[in-house]
Amino acid sequence: MFVDSGAWLALFSARDDNHSAAEVLFRRAAGHRVPLITTNLVLAEVHRLLLFRAGPAVASAALARVDDSDLVSVTFASQTHHQAARAWLAKLSDQKITYADAISFAVMDAERCRVAMSFDRDFWLAGYELWQ
Repeated sequence: MFVDSGAWLALFSARDDNHSAAEVLFRRAAGHRVPLITTNLVLAEVHRLLLFRAGPAVASAALARVDDSDLVSVTFASQTHHQAARAWLAKLSDQKITYADAISFAVMDAERCRVAMSFDRDFWLAGYELWQ
């Protein structure tokens, strides 16, 4: 299952509106030993937002928590992902899709992953299933 920045942020921030839902989703995934995929760009978004909202210690602890999980693998965006992301952005040009999300779609396609843990509708608009 792919994990988007909104799901990570909700998990790491008790003040997030989706915090309780994120805790349930991550607990369920861990209980079923579901492998989780994310990207370095997603983690860059998470780190930046946590850095400015909660400070360096919280941002660093979030990255450490991801790194320490045996269920999470981080995919680093490649040139192939970039090209596929550009195609996604062209395909969804009538929507406000970020480059980071387009890279996420490219990684999901490359990994044959059809399910995302996300609280926004971008993944649904791209044709992926939201895990709830």
